[in-house]
Amino acid sequence: MARKPAAPLRSVEIDGVTLRLALPSEMPVLAVGSETTKNQLRACWLVPGGPRAAEPPLSPRVLGPPGVGKTTLAYTVAREYSDRVFIFQCTSDTRPEDLLVTPVIDSGQTIRYHASALTTAMIVGGVCILDEGNRMSEKSWASLAPLLDNRRYVESLIAGIKIPAHPEFRVCVTMNEDSSTYEIPEYILSRLQPQVRLSFPNVKEEKEILRVNLPYADDELLEVVSEYLGRCHRYELPVTSRDGIHVVRYAERLVQQQALDPPAAIQQAAEQIVGEEHARYLDPDHEPPPARRLSLAEAELLLTRFKAGGRGN
Repeated sequence: MARKPAAPLRSVEIDGVTLRLALPSEMPVLAVGSETTKNQLRACWLVPGGPRAAEPPLSPRVLGPPGVGKTTLAYTVAREYSDRVFIFQCTSDTRPEDLLVTPVIDSGQTIRYHASALTTAMIVGGVCILDEGNRMSEKSWASLAPLLDNRRYVESLIAGIKIPAHPEFRVCVTMNEDSSTYEIPEYILSRLQPQVRLSFPNVKEEKEILRVNLPYADDELLEVVSEYLGRCHRYELPVTSRDGIHVVRYAERLVQQQALDPPAAIQQAAEQIVGEEHARYLDPDHEPPPARRLSLAEAELLLTRFKAGGRGN
């Protein structure tokens, strides 16, 4: 069960430097999903008892296609451990100071230091989710190397201080399995272990996910869209739970604004959100065309390009 949030600290002083802290993140807690995956993440953050109690928790990376609920699942499990859960959105522009401490000049021309979501979680003993971590460059990851091993600290060159992690601090990284990412250096990957993989949910789980995110939605819409998502997963189409949520939200508005009946509204919403080709799978009888076999000439051409070091384009 998620914990009731406590009043957050606003600032702390470390080695004479005052840091203004970030506020915890808020998002829906997912009561459904793969218990196997949740238990894997719980195991990563479990601190053993007895003589091994001093061992730090693990720092896993949660992998899966975009839109399957990696961040929501990590947040849900994190709330079991702490009422202070922080989400840091990683981008290709993220700098080391963005990850740690950022200087801000106030109206009096004095410098104030703002702790990031990650640094705040370290200080207060919360949980930080580094979202889409493989969007970041190696320069940013390098600043986290001492945090992700037994040293458990970061150094802010901007503020000139070393910040140790609270014993209760936990962290995980979500990563999309797509090509528009940086290669994370091996010395960082070796610290982000183990891998926790999240796959597409089944139809029942899809409906529960929609219900959690859309508590006031019409049940007919949820039923149709959850079954549609299940078909898309079965045929390995790039349609996600997030797309389903958008479809339901837009369809509800179309019903209200244009007086469409629910099936027509869902059809139009799906066409505008996932495209006409994928919207065809709203029809339970629609099946993908059979895979076309390559001709001998096409196969030989691809093999020649592959041997020559090409990509077969």
